[in-house]
Amino acid sequence: MLEVSPEALNVPNIDSYTGLMHTLFTLEDIYGLTVKELDGEVCLCVDQSRGKEAVELHKMLCAWSQTAAMRNAGEISKEKYDEWRYRYPEFDTTQKWVKVPSQELSDALVDELKKT
Repeated sequence: MLEVSPEALNVPNIDSYTGLMHTLFTLEDIYGLTVKELDGEVCLCVDQSRGKEAVELHKMLCAWSQTAAMRNAGEISKEKYDEWRYRYPEFDTTQKWVKVPSQELSDALVDELKKT
């Protein structure tokens, strides 16, 4: 018998507190997310020493933090902030993103290369 909660084995439902906690636990395992108490507040942090995934998550969270700070300072409107969040990473100007060809196009290119 496994000594784990059933929620730990399922895709978590983040609409429940238990599901949200298991999502955070997964983020800890994969991306080095940690929980700390700082000045009486509970904070989520990324342990970048955990590897490439943790470093990438840290960069993304920093971009979010910078954009949220701009919203809080009145530098951008709530609408622009929401647009940034809902269309992420398209409007993220802090990092460089590249478009990856569709699997169909990739397969077609591989097939053509095999013919030559």
